[in-house]
Amino acid sequence: MKTLLRSALIAVAMGAVPFMSAQKTATVHPKHAVARRKTATLSSLAAQMQQMHDDFQSQIDLLKQQLSQRDAQFASMQQASQQQTAATAAQTQSVTTAVEQNTSAVNTLQAKVEEIHTTDAVVTAKVEAVQQTQETLRKAMDEPASIHYKGITLVPGGFLAAESIWRQRAMNADIYTNYNATPFPAAGEAHTSEWVPSARQSRLSFLASGKVPFGTISGYFEGDFLSAGITSNNLQTNSYTLRIRQAWAQAQAGSATFTGGEMWTLLTEDKKAASPGQEAVPLFFDGNLHVGFTYVRQASFRVQEAFTPSFTLAASVENSQYQFAASNAASNFFFGSAGAAGGLNNSAANYTNQVAPDVIVKASFDPKYGHYEIGGVARFFRDRYYPTAASSTNAQNDTKLGGGLVASARFPIGSKTTVGLHVVAGDGTGRYGASILPDITVHPNGTLEPLRNAQGLFSLEVHPTPRLDLFAYAGTEYVQRTTYLNAAGVLVGYAPITGSNVGCGVEAIPTGSTGYAPGTGTCLGATRDIMQGSLGYQYRFYSGPKGKLQYGLAYSYLERNGWAGVGGAPKATNNFVYTSFRYYLP
Repeated sequence: MKTLLRSALIAVAMGAVPFMSAQKTATVHPKHAVARRKTATLSSLAAQMQQMHDDFQSQIDLLKQQLSQRDAQFASMQQASQQQTAATAAQTQSVTTAVEQNTSAVNTLQAKVEEIHTTDAVVTAKVEAVQQTQETLRKAMDEPASIHYKGITLVPGGFLAAESIWRQRAMNADIYTNYNATPFPAAGEAHTSEWVPSARQSRLSFLASGKVPFGTISGYFEGDFLSAGITSNNLQTNSYTLRIRQAWAQAQAGSATFTGGEMWTLLTEDKKAASPGQEAVPLFFDGNLHVGFTYVRQASFRVQEAFTPSFTLAASVENSQYQFAASNAASNFFFGSAGAAGGLNNSAANYTNQVAPDVIVKASFDPKYGHYEIGGVARFFRDRYYPTAASSTNAQNDTKLGGGLVASARFPIGSKTTVGLHVVAGDGTGRYGASILPDITVHPNGTLEPLRNAQGLFSLEVHPTPRLDLFAYAGTEYVQRTTYLNAAGVLVGYAPITGSNVGCGVEAIPTGSTGYAPGTGTCLGATRDIMQGSLGYQYRFYSGPKGKLQYGLAYSYLERNGWAGVGGAPKATNNFVYTSFRYYLP
């Protein structure tokens, strides 16, 4: 506004300049005229000046009025602006508050959503747990794995078997093969084959266990029908008697376990630790399993301590029977007798008057890779002998110490193959092999002498699919020749080199007209070693909650070598073909 007023004053001043110049030019007159003219001019100029002053004053008033209006407008605009700013600030504050409220509401909503998700996950887990519980209850009702009776758990087991064995050389045996009886060529049956079907290996078992204040107690029974009574036959009913395979009781307290009863010997290779039920039994169909396998089930008392999950130490005292063989022995000793029928022993079998049990100690190692064992057995052989054969004068008892070592290793190769190696060697350990080679002989004076024995088994088991098992085994058992010269110059003991093997290779004629009396020939044929190699498979058609149904086929070759004597060293071979069809209880 001040700039506008200054411009107006300048314009008025510039407009007055020409007028003043004109007045100045008209004053050139004589002296009086000039005075009058001056007076008129001054009067006119005064009027003009007054008029100009009034005009200027009017313009100034107008300008002041306009300036005042402008100031009022400016003040109004400033007030409006301030009001607008205040309103905007209020609106911004409102928006900010609304945003904060919305953010808080969103956060609250997100928290509720997360809470809902968490609750939903918990509910889902609970639903799944309920469903699993329902499925478990259903299985417990429809597919029980065990039976609960008065606080104990009963687990039935076993299988029903339909099996057969074909032998190139007949042995008049069921699915259980006495390997050391494989006939030399002198026997008539070495020239005839046999095929034997059998259901007698069918097995029944149950395990009972329960919790007690100090730990767990349990008991196990297992039986099959590879036993013959006086009425057993294979002509009409094919009825055979049930026999005990295993029957033991067990108490476990912490890491210590005590077991008593009939079970596999502690010398038998295990898959883990040294507990009954963990034996590494070959996947083979013969009831006598395989040459080289430590095959003895007998009454024993076993204690074991699991010092760590990977180290177990076990010890047992076990039944100690003798397997005796001798040539040219005098009748001046005894160490047992035939079983007493009144004492419920088999009167057709011999029983040892054992002086002490076999004592076995074994350490088992279960690292992350494989299972390993090392141990030993001590055996005590006693007889009563008569130095003066014609009388009991100076008759006395004599005890000899025998024993040996055991070592086993079983380990995986990849995820589907397992390799095993098992060895037992010592003096007087022949009875522990599947072939039941002799473990003692006799001196000329009637005292006993342990025979040196060795046995070994190599195992290869492959599981290419969950349903298929492939297996191969190679085993051997050995007994050393042990003889002594008596006063008459005759060799006494096991496998004397003077023994006659002349007739071992010549077939003998039948000894009767009944059809059941084949020739046997004259052949000492003291076994030096037996070797067997086998391979086969078993395939499971079904394996599930309803049990297991499987079929198997195996081939085996056996070789029996005798110690050399008069006429040479005899040799016998045999070929076996096995079939097996089994249903296992779930």
